[in-house]
Amino acid sequence: MPDRRQLALILIALAAPAGAEPVAQHLATHIWRHDDPQFGGFSGIEITGDGTRFHALTDRAHLFTGRIDRDAAGRIIALHVEDRAHLSDRHGTPLPAGHLGDSEGLALAPDGRVWVSFEGLHRIVGYGDPHGPSDPLPRPPVLPGMSANAGFEALALREDGTLVIVPERSASATTPFTVLAFRDGAWSEMTQIRRDGNWLPVGADYGPDGRFYLLERDFLGPLGFRSRLRSMVLDAEGPQDEHILIESAPMQFDNLEGVSVWGSPEDLRVTMISDDNFLFLQRTEVVEYRITRSDRQAQGN
Repeated sequence: MPDRRQLALILIALAAPAGAEPVAQHLATHIWRHDDPQFGGFSGIEITGDGTRFHALTDRAHLFTGRIDRDAAGRIIALHVEDRAHLSDRHGTPLPAGHLGDSEGLALAPDGRVWVSFEGLHRIVGYGDPHGPSDPLPRPPVLPGMSANAGFEALALREDGTLVIVPERSASATTPFTVLAFRDGAWSEMTQIRRDGNWLPVGADYGPDGRFYLLERDFLGPLGFRSRLRSMVLDAEGPQDEHILIESAPMQFDNLEGVSVWGSPEDLRVTMISDDNFLFLQRTEVVEYRITRSDRQAQGN
C-alpha cells in the first residue's frame, strides 16, 4: 500500500491533463528594505500556506518573522517585521557571525519548530523557540567537495517529518549531489541528484504537492547571478518526473538563495529571497512565481 505522500502524488498525476507540463509565471519582484542593522544576507525563507506570514533567515544567525500585505492580485505590497531572534547555541549563547553562525538553510515544521542548517561548522539544529537554546542533531557526514563556505545550504522538511539536506558542492562538476536524510535518529544517504556543471544548490523545499523543489545558482562574475528552480519527485529510487521550472537570465535577479513553495497543489506559489551580502551594490529581492499546468512546455520567466 502506498503511504499518504505517494497516494497524493498519484492522485495529482491522475488529475492533470494528459501531456500537461508545469509552467512558471513571474508574478512580481518586491524590493524589501528595513532599518535593522542586522537586516540583509538572507539565505532562507518560509511562507505560510495562505501567503500572509514569513520567516526569513540571514547568514549571520538572525531570524526575522512577520506578516505580508498583498494586493487583490496576490502581489506583495509590504513585509512587516514583527520579531527578530538572534539564534543561539545549545547553551543559549548567541551565535557570532562567521564559522559558528553561518546559518544557511531553513525549514519550518507544522508545530512551529524551526530547523536551521549551518556551514562552517556543518550541522543541523532545531529551535522550539528561536529566542532559546538550540537542539542540535547528530552531525551529518562531511561529503566530498564540501568546504567551510560550501556546506548544507539546501534544507527541506518532508511531510512525514524527514529532514533532507543537499550540499552546495559535489566532488566535481560531473559528480551528482548526495542527498542525506535524517530519520529514526540517524543520517543516511537517501539518493543522488544530477549536477549540471556550475549550477549549485542553495535552497530547497517540499511543496504542498509533495514534490521536491531545488533552487540552484550560477555565479558569472561581473555578469552577476543566474538562478534555476528544479521540481521532481524525490525518494530512494532517485529523482523522477523532473522539470526545470525557472531559469533566469544573468542579472535578471539578485543572488537568490532561499525558496518556499506554498499554496495548494492546484495553485502553487514559489517565493524566493536574495542574499545581498550586506553590500550597497546588491539588494534584498523577494521574487514570486505561480506554478500552473499547461499543454505548453515549461518555460523559465
